[in-house]
Formats: sequence, structure tokens, C-alpha cells
Amino acid sequence: MLSFKKGKKKRAKSKISLSLSLRESKAKIKRRSGWAKMSLRNSCLSRRISRSFGEAHKSSKETELNAADDSVVSSTTSAPMDSGAAAAHSSGSWAGLLPELLGEIIRRVETTEDSWPHRQNVVACACVCKRWREITKDIVKSPFLSGKITFPSCLKQPGPREFPHQCLIRRNKKTSTFYLYLALTPSFSEKGKFLLAARRYRRGAHSEYIISLDAGDLSQGSNAYVGKLSSDFLGTNFTIYDSRPPHNGAKPSSSRGSRRFASKQISPQVPAGNFEVGQVSYKFNLLKSRGPRRMVCTVKCPSSGETADDIKMKKAENAGCTILRNKSPRWHEHLQCWCLNFHGRVTVASVKNFQLVATVDQSQPGGKGDEETVLLQFGKVGDDIFTMDYRQPLSAFQAFAICLTSFGTKLACE
Repeated sequence: MLSFKKGKKKRAKSKISLSLSLRESKAKIKRRSGWAKMSLRNSCLSRRISRSFGEAHKSSKETELNAADDSVVSSTTSAPMDSGAAAAHSSGSWAGLLPELLGEIIRRVETTEDSWPHRQNVVACACVCKRWREITKDIVKSPFLSGKITFPSCLKQPGPREFPHQCLIRRNKKTSTFYLYLALTPSFSEKGKFLLAARRYRRGAHSEYIISLDAGDLSQGSNAYVGKLSSDFLGTNFTIYDSRPPHNGAKPSSSRGSRRFASKQISPQVPAGNFEVGQVSYKFNLLKSRGPRRMVCTVKCPSSGETADDIKMKKAENAGCTILRNKSPRWHEHLQCWCLNFHGRVTVASVKNFQLVATVDQSQPGGKGDEETVLLQFGKVGDDIFTMDYRQPLSAFQAFAICLTSFGTKLACE
């Protein structure tokens, strides 16, 4: 009897557990069906909303396109645009000015802003766009005619004819760096307008001066590189190299030391080699006689009646050379020293001071030389400050390179 009652109780408990499990499963199925219904409703709503937004976006686009088409049609029917006006319209309102008005504006700026730092407004006009740059180049004259330095290209053009450009060279002995400035005032303490920078490097048995437009980037691979100056072992013979050909048909130097890059060619627009444009030599003083250094310079530069643009049109064999030598000083009995008249531009006696004049070129028929007109003078005014005054046919780059040869000790020439 007892075992029978226990079996009945177990069966009743199992029935109760089965009923509970069935109820829980039914509740789960209802919940899941509700979630499914909710997800279906949400997806349907999202699809309807996205469709409505897409239709609205398409309608707005169509209205914008229709309006644009109407404006284009109206503009083309009223006044058709030519290609020049379209280009001017696309580049901006500044390029759309009339050529006469634009030329008058730049001409007035060029005449009023005749000295630095106000001269930078002329450079700013050339930086607006291509059209402004072309007109500015036509209006601004070369330093040979105007006596003004405006663009970096002016540094490789001959200097003025009447009055020389007065410049300053500042030396940094710690870094072997030299800076060329255009003097804006008679004072030697003010820097002026920066033009060029050079740094001396030791290359084995000889030294090189890398000349650049950027004082912070003095390397041959830089876009600001303009040329270099290379010397021999004794420091008595120098060669001036230009980064650009001085005229059409010029060939780069074949020597290995004149290359800019290790490879033969980097780009068709950037020559891998340098072009020789001048030589400077100091004569030996074997007898150790008293007197200044004696130097001779042979420089390829335009003649007095030509500009740099004219010489580019010539071939290599027609490009002449200008021979310069240092002007002989006179012995002053009262001061007991060699003297030259620097007209107040040199204040400190130094063996580095010199004046260069043109000599008669016997190889050229009818060649003339004026030994009284000083084409380049260089002298000391402070511990690390020097003056440099040059005129045509020399350019600022050539004059700076010649003056760099005076730095350094030359025991065989003194």
C-alpha cells in the first residue's frame, strides 16, 4: 500500500511539471511572435520613410538641374562666352579684369613702389594668377635698364649701367655661411633685403661654396639652388658654376665634381650638371713682395648693349667673355700703406679688399677696356661685415661668387 501511494504521488508531480513547462514554452512562443511582428512593422516603416526621403531628394535635384539649365540657356542666348572669358571666370574675378585696366594698375604699383620693402607689392601682383604674372613681367624692366631688383631672376641679369647696386655681405664664422643683402640705407648696421646665401663645404682636397636663394636650405638638390663656387687645393684658382644654362646650346661641364646629383638625369626640366660661367685666379707671390693680392677674372656675361634675354638667343660660340683684373693701388707715403679710393664704402684695411676693372681683350677685334670704371668693389667695414658694389656687365650672382673667393687664407699669394 505504501509503495502504491508513493507511485501515485510521483505521477502527480510529473504531470504538474509537464503542465508548467508547456505553459512556459507557450509564453516564450508568444513573446517571440510579438518581437517578430514588431520587427516586421519597424522594417516596413523604415522602408516607407526611406522611400519618401529618396523621392523628395530626387525631386529637389530635378528642380536644381532645371533651374541651372534655365540659367545656362538664358546666359547663352543673351551673350555667349568665349574661351578667354570662361577661363577668367573660372579662375576668379581678379583675372577677369580688362587688360588695359590691369596694365594700368600694375604700372602704377611699379612706379610708386620703387624700393624695398615696398617693392614686395610688385611681386605680390605677379603672384595673383598667370595672367597677372605675364603682364607684370612685361611692365617690370630688367635691372640693366631700371636699376631695380624685383624678382629672383634679376639676380642673374646684369646690374645697372650708371650707378652700382650697393650690397652687404655678412659672415658667420661658426657655420661658414655668408649672406648677401641689398643695402636699403647708407648704414652698415642694417641688414637690408636678403638676396643670396652661401656655405662653404670641404670636398676632399678642395672646398666648395653652395649658393642658394634660401638661407635655410643650402644644398645642390634644393629648388632654391642657383650655383656654386669650386676651388683647387691651394685656394688660388676658382671656377663659378651656374645651375641653369646661360644661353641656348650651352652644355654642362663634363667634370665629375660639377654634377648636382649622383645620377645622370633626374628630370628633363632639372639638368643634372652645372654650367661653367667664370673663372677666378690669384697670382702667386713667390718673391713675397709687399702689396695686395693680384687676381684675374674671366666671366661669361652679356655685353653692355645686351640683356640676359638677348644672350639666351645666341649660341655658345657667340657668347663673349669679360676679363677683369684688380685695380692697382697706390702707395701712401704718409700712411705707409697701399690705398684705394672706395668712396667711403670701405672703412677697415684688409688684404681682402679689392676693386675690379675691365681689361682690353686682345682676342676680340676692337675690344676696349675702361681701367677707371670700377665694375666690382669689395671691402671690409666690420669684423664680419663687408660691402659689395657691382654694375653691368656683372650680375649679383657672379659678383657674389667672385667676392667669396677673397675669403680664406692664401699663403702663396700674400
